Amino acid sequence: MELRHLRHFVALAEERNFTRAAARELIVQSGLSSSVRALEREVGADLYVRGSRPVRLTAEGAALLPAARRTLESAEAARQAVQDVRGLLSGHLRIGTYPINPRLLPLPALLVAFARAHPALDVSIRQIAGTGLAAKVADGELDCALFDQLGPPPPGLRSIPLISEDLQVAIPAGHPLATRATLTLPDLAGEPFIETDPTWTTRHRTDAAFTEAAVPRRVICEVADWQLLRDLVEAGLGLALAPPTQLTPRADGPTDTVRLIPLKNPQVTRRLTLVLPTTPSPAAARFATHLTTWTTNPRMSPTKQ
Repeated sequence: MELRHLRHFVALAEERNFTRAAARELIVQSGLSSSVRALEREVGADLYVRGSRPVRLTAEGAALLPAARRTLESAEAARQAVQDVRGLLSGHLRIGTYPINPRLLPLPALLVAFARAHPALDVSIRQIAGTGLAAKVADGELDCALFDQLGPPPPGLRSIPLISEDLQVAIPAGHPLATRATLTLPDLAGEPFIETDPTWTTRHRTDAAFTEAAVPRRVICEVADWQLLRDLVEAGLGLALAPPTQLTPRADGPTDTVRLIPLKNPQVTRRLTLVLPTTPSPAAARFATHLTTWTTNPRMSPTKQ
């Protein structure tokens, strides 16, 4: 059984499309098809349902997928063991993240610095909702993920706290509550709210806070974009409970039309963590060290690490 056949099969399973899987593996589509067929002959079973769009794995294919990922990870660890002797970090690091504003964590600069420090390492980034990231790390689809972990991580994973941020009440400047220095959840009872997508971890935190405080609220709009959320608050559609770093005014717009007021009793906090396997890949372990070095000394330029 050849590693390239397993790698091509995993790419097909993850991309669920022959064209995208072939592009990811930098081969022609016919080459990917031949490789998967060779693997099927080796294991004696069809691995995907013919004619399915998007590509759907058979029961045998679904059973093979986690083992194939583990085999590829073991092979990468073996290659890395040799590279370690030479002081090189190579292979592929797959990072998942939810939307993070550089005002909270300068992720672009940190990634550039990490890539420059390890030129033999390929780094890819996937941005999806935070609630789906832990599962993708657990099943081996990602090597690590940056998001607001709700509760303890699943078995087999560990989380490294990086930085936290208290949510604040975003309120139109002309609203009667806009003159307050602080607000509480009871102050917001009955107010129309603009909320984020239900799959976002921030939404989970705000929903839980209102439920635990037994404070009713009226969600009139749900969005999946922080800028749109701020625009709607600015327009007077409603209030929002949001991380202040995500609510930057538009470059060509006014800056005094939305007030951000601290929330007290209780505070609602999102906690950015790095989630990775308890036994991470060498690249993920090195990336974790890279991030924690900056978070313990945030005044350090990310490019100076």
